[in-house]
Amino acid sequence: MKQTPFTEKHIGLGAKMAEFAGYNMPISYSGINDEHHAVRNNAGIFDVSHMGEFILKGPNALDLIQRVTSNDAGKLNNGAAQYSCLPNENGGIVDDLLVYCIEKDQVYMLVVNASNIEKDWEWIQRHNSQGVEMHNISHKTCLLAVQGPNACKMLQPLTEIDILNLKYYTFVKGRFAGVDNVLISATGYTGSGGVEIYFEDKENAADIIWKKIFETAGPLGLKPVGLGARDTLRLEMGFCLYGNDIDDFTTPIEAGLSWITKFSKSFTADEFLTKQKTAGPEKKLVGFEMIDRGIPRHDYLIRDNEGNLIGRVTSGTQSPTIGKGIGLGYVLTEHAALDSEIFIDVRDKSLKAKVAKLPFVK
Repeated sequence: MKQTPFTEKHIGLGAKMAEFAGYNMPISYSGINDEHHAVRNNAGIFDVSHMGEFILKGPNALDLIQRVTSNDAGKLNNGAAQYSCLPNENGGIVDDLLVYCIEKDQVYMLVVNASNIEKDWEWIQRHNSQGVEMHNISHKTCLLAVQGPNACKMLQPLTEIDILNLKYYTFVKGRFAGVDNVLISATGYTGSGGVEIYFEDKENAADIIWKKIFETAGPLGLKPVGLGARDTLRLEMGFCLYGNDIDDFTTPIEAGLSWITKFSKSFTADEFLTKQKTAGPEKKLVGFEMIDRGIPRHDYLIRDNEGNLIGRVTSGTQSPTIGKGIGLGYVLTEHAALDSEIFIDVRDKSLKAKVAKLPFVK
């Protein structure tokens, strides 16, 4: 298994480790619920250095991004980021990603899912007919996410950059914890505020930044958090997880991602997706809350009140915040309206649930 520059630190802190996307990653330290509440109420730090980062450079960089992504990156100015996806020829999703505008029309950073790094690279390269300069910097890029309502307040003493007023989906570059050329962005995956910190692991930068963060924020209650709580946190917000809620066979229209699908430009499968949006998809991704006591899990079947199969669960858990089972799943569109009664097959029992508004927590 691959390691991040922080793997030994996780092990030293007693983390429960497991393989994820080929990396030895921390799943939990003090327990998923404890770490979840730490992020919702104070602050927690995640090692997400397994994520992939590509730099695209040159006069045709924006054109390439526009052709392979669904959102309109032309609207991005320096220091802005956006959520987007890479549609395939059939309208399915190759991956979801973040697009960072470092120098408008010239230099962009794409942040992709760890399990899709090679797949995404090959997909974008296949469409690179205009000689855009591409650099895969995933192997040398560290990424720490410090999330929670008090995260920025804790980290502010480590930089002269004003991160307290950093707007959502913007970023800055500068000196942080004594390390230069650090990119700090407000593009978290938890819904609780905070920042993500990108930097190259050279001249012992990973050790320096990790140590200084804990020296400064540790006494204020910052906790290390694993991928287990990252999943419960994102699910409470209704954020999609690639491989569960979206994949090569689900479209952004079906997944409720029409807001990142802009038909003001040409991109892969735009004609198909235009028709699907106009006609309406046959299935939709919905959030649901359990009414009967039970925990929904990935691939559990969803039925109507007559027992007919109408969909399947893509993500599910017991919400630490609201104390009930919640989930995401695809259902036939006629069953997707808010408060629609549905039933989840949980361990040979058909348990009542209802379609709920996202996010599950505010």
